[in-house]
Amino acid sequence: MILPKVRDPRFVTIRRGGSLTDSDHQLLALWAAACAEHVLGLFESVRPDDPRPRHAIEQARAWVRGEVKMTEARAAGGHAMAAARDLRGAARNAAYAAGQAGVVAHVAAHELGAAAYAIRAARAAAPEGESVLAGRLECQWQRDQLPEAIRDLVLDDQRLRNDICWSVFEC
Repeated sequence: MILPKVRDPRFVTIRRGGSLTDSDHQLLALWAAACAEHVLGLFESVRPDDPRPRHAIEQARAWVRGEVKMTEARAAGGHAMAAARDLRGAARNAAYAAGQAGVVAHVAAHELGAAAYAIRAARAAAPEGESVLAGRLECQWQRDQLPEAIRDLVLDDQRLRNDICWSVFEC
């Protein structure tokens, strides 16, 4: 589990008693989708006929555009994670990244799950001896994609949850 035991109110929407605005929630979902999409080919190269991870990423973006309900994006995320279960390595982590991106619509704090699994996918796909560098490069790529409005929030979240996210955010 990569979620903290105590929910950070910065990742709970204002209408649910937290401090997260809808616009920042949407930015988190878009960033998570970008992180997952960046490594999606690692899944699709193994399972080209399985659309579930790509669909989860698309549903996350559709949720941001108001085209689908949160429950649809969340369900698509769950289906993407199901696509990962019988796999190993880069493909498994890439599918989990997509699943995490899909469920950001439900729980904003899953944004870090999408990023962490994408870094794990990049590490797993790297040639022997290059996994740490591949993870750092992926982490830096992700940080370069962060919208300014949520940059400090995400970077602080990475600092706080790095230990429960396999220490992947050391880049």
